[in-house]
Amino acid sequence: MGLSRAGRRGPFLRSIRARYTCWVGSLFLVVLSTVATLAVLGIRNSITKDIEEGLRQDILSWANQMAPGDYPPPQPQLRSDYLQLVDQEGRVVAGNDAASGLPPLTDVRPALGERLEDVVTWPEQSPCLLVAVLRFDGPVAQTLFGGQEYYIIAGEVSPPALTMPYMLIGFAAAVLIGSAAAAWVTWVVVGRMLCPVRKISATMREATAGDLSLRVPTPPGDDEIARFARTSNLYLDRLEKAVSAQRRFASLVSHELRAPVAGLHVQLEEALMYPDEVDSHSALRLTLRTTERLQAIIDDLLAYTKVKDSGPIAYQPIDLTALVEEELAAQPRAGACIQLHRAGRPVVLGSRVQLSRVLDNLLANARRHARSRIDVSIARRNGHAVLVVQDDGQGIAPGDRERVFEPFVRLAEGQRLDPGGSGLGLAVSRETCIAHGGTLTVEDGPSGARFVVRLPACEDIPAIEPA
Repeated sequence: MGLSRAGRRGPFLRSIRARYTCWVGSLFLVVLSTVATLAVLGIRNSITKDIEEGLRQDILSWANQMAPGDYPPPQPQLRSDYLQLVDQEGRVVAGNDAASGLPPLTDVRPALGERLEDVVTWPEQSPCLLVAVLRFDGPVAQTLFGGQEYYIIAGEVSPPALTMPYMLIGFAAAVLIGSAAAAWVTWVVVGRMLCPVRKISATMREATAGDLSLRVPTPPGDDEIARFARTSNLYLDRLEKAVSAQRRFASLVSHELRAPVAGLHVQLEEALMYPDEVDSHSALRLTLRTTERLQAIIDDLLAYTKVKDSGPIAYQPIDLTALVEEELAAQPRAGACIQLHRAGRPVVLGSRVQLSRVLDNLLANARRHARSRIDVSIARRNGHAVLVVQDDGQGIAPGDRERVFEPFVRLAEGQRLDPGGSGLGLAVSRETCIAHGGTLTVEDGPSGARFVVRLPACEDIPAIEPA
């Protein structure tokens, strides 16, 4: 298996700061090199054109001074370094002082049909020259030179900008300095930008399962890094709450399971230690009841974790009134009288099994606490299906109305009426309602406890009858 891209990178290039610095430095190097190359070519072309134009003007000025048989030397004010009049045999006929005694500056001659030609030449033991050659032909040659071909050669020493590498070295140094400066600025700026990120990373590394109270430093402003810091703190808040809830839940589970397990251990140990004094049949019956309680607690735990931690499932339309009628028909006849009050037939999206369990838990709780009567009402209000289970018992104090929905929380009255309960029924019911997009609360009522379930209604979808 090949290495990943991150694995193939060196330690330096794994840093965002280093990568951005290399990218910006390379980009500036390419751009500035291109600009410098164009600048050098432009400057050289401009200098060459200027010199060539001066040479041609000097040639024409000297040619205008000539007359048939009279070839005066060039005027001193002409700027060309060398001026020569050369015949068709290659002899220098006239010239300025600098060109006297020198052979023709170049052997290049304009082609037929061309009068002027520019060349670059390197005479022996002389600097590089820019040379322009004028060819006399036609009527001018006939008038001035009796029809023979003559040439005026003008030359100027090439300036250092064209022959020496100073300009190239200067531009190359400027390119390197500019690229290095851009890379350094990028290094500094990105480093300052990533400084809060490094602090956040250091804090996140320090946060452990044993200490989730740390929070990352939040830089001022509302840029991406500040929002990232605030989001990290929100995540740490949620993580701390989730871990605390898990620890508390594990502690509660351990506490609830410890008592029946300890009782079972004592019963079995007593039966083994005193086989002649303990009735084996009674001991087995007591052990069976203890295991049944353990099984009930475990079943409630599985139901609670399944509802709380499972993802969304495919819900189906359910006629809530029909579901309530089915559950009420399955209730035992003995005990408190149950009255059903209908106000419409609201339809909800949900799991029939889970909603049946919610209703069964609420009815079981009401039957335990009711003196003589339980009222169940169904209605549709403000786009919600509202299910109310009201008993005429002692009720729940306002300070305990939220506590009863916590796992394993059982009030004194509940422990007295149902000593073997697990305290998970109401917790499972609330989590089920939340998973269905609804709520389960305890509200004020005329007497006793009033549990209210609110679920989103969808009257435009036909309910699916149970098979």
